Amino acid sequence: MKRSILPILCCPVCKGDLVLTVTVGDEQVIREGKLHCPVCRVDYPIEDGIPDLLPRDRSV
Repeated sequence: MKRSILPILCCPVCKGDLVLTVTVGDEQVIREGKLHCPVCRVDYPIEDGIPDLLPRDRSV
């Protein structure tokens, strides 16, 4: 995932800002990490450079 798309990403549930944590990457590309929504208290993983922003099932 390119860092340049961060300003356009938001939480798919509340549309709030996401907090990025990078575990593997550099100044331009994020390969592994997570996007966290502090309002919903949900983590969205980034694996192989692909962010998984599908809303989680709250009934589970």
